[in-house]
Amino acid sequence: MELADTYEKAEQYISEMPKFTKKNSLDDTKLFLEILGSPEKGKKIIHVAGTNGKGSVCAYLCSILTKAGHCTGMFTSPHLVEMRERFRVGQTLVAKERFLQGFLAVMGKLEEMRETSGKPEYHPTFFELLFLMGMVIFREERVEYIVLETGLGGRLDATNAVQKPVLTVITSIGYDHMKYLGNTIGEIAGEKAGILKPGIPVVFCDKRREASEVIQKRAGTLGIKAIGVKSEEFFYNKLTNKSIDFFMYSLYYGYIRLKLATIALYQAENAAIAIRSMEQLPDGRSIRREQIEEALEETFWEGRMEEVLPGVYVDGAHNEDGMRAFIRSVETDGCRGKRHLLFSAVGDKDYEGLIGILKNSRLFAEVVAVGIHDIRGIEPERLAGCFEGMNCRLMADAAEALYDLLSRKREEDFIYIAGSLYLVGEVKAWLRRKSDD
Repeated sequence: MELADTYEKAEQYISEMPKFTKKNSLDDTKLFLEILGSPEKGKKIIHVAGTNGKGSVCAYLCSILTKAGHCTGMFTSPHLVEMRERFRVGQTLVAKERFLQGFLAVMGKLEEMRETSGKPEYHPTFFELLFLMGMVIFREERVEYIVLETGLGGRLDATNAVQKPVLTVITSIGYDHMKYLGNTIGEIAGEKAGILKPGIPVVFCDKRREASEVIQKRAGTLGIKAIGVKSEEFFYNKLTNKSIDFFMYSLYYGYIRLKLATIALYQAENAAIAIRSMEQLPDGRSIRREQIEEALEETFWEGRMEEVLPGVYVDGAHNEDGMRAFIRSVETDGCRGKRHLLFSAVGDKDYEGLIGILKNSRLFAEVVAVGIHDIRGIEPERLAGCFEGMNCRLMADAAEALYDLLSRKREEDFIYIAGSLYLVGEVKAWLRRKSDD
């Protein structure tokens, strides 16, 4: 096999791999890690699972640890525009050269993996390859901490090949990926709780009783400490069209006042989970309150109520809980004009349920349903049909649709883009190309 010799070729190779092929076993991934020299060993790993908020919690954790002087790597998914977004050291994407080195390190050991495993046809899946690369990249970057986000579920996720994290975290749990994870909140929570390990505490979002009971039962079976984060543990102080100001009771500092540079109300919950997680780390007591405050205010996580142009927001809401959280933020946006929505979805989501939430909100004067360039994307005609009773148009291309909305937008109007992270990625890629012209 001729290996890629540039970042672009490596990214192309990975992009052309089938994303939803049959997973390999966790034992295979563990073996491959060993063949790579166990790059995860000696790292302080925080393993994060959940339905909504995983990436944001990871971003807040990475930001706090970095502000406190710890060299921290972060592995998240999916990426919006560029594959390197999945690998960060501190707040910085890894260099293209480091990405290529990670790719070559893994692919260079593929034949040895096939021989050792006795599986001549073995090849890591799209996500498995990226996870293995991440562990190699963070070894080369000599990070102290790794903030590690699961891909799908937890119990059978490739990231669960990591044996000894210092902490596990489970964010908000809702209905998503039911084909793989189960049809009830309890079943989904059971899959997420599969990342719990003996002797390792878990911090979890204590919001849905059915999910909390499953997590606490699993923690009890393992004899580990389970710390729930309830909504009453933080409360909003002030909301503006640029930020959220809230209070939270901290284990070490009592009540602390926190500010997030976002209008996404759901980020207060994610920040609270991150703070509770910091309190459980061996290094937690040495992190000063001003470091926490500064880190949270400075954290920027793309695609979550992100203002990409004046009065234009993208949000990755793509399941029912995420869409309800999106609506709660839109309700408090202070818009003095009309709200326009650019919407798309992929076929393995309950897009009819998402559209029902949007329709019931009565917040949007106009909806434009668009297609996205992904094999799972839904035709705009099908989406538009679900918006019956609303002012809805359909267009084939997201960039063309946004251009049209921008040409008609008044200063007091807001444009929202939601329904799929793929849609968010397409819009951000178009805006990036447009700014480079």
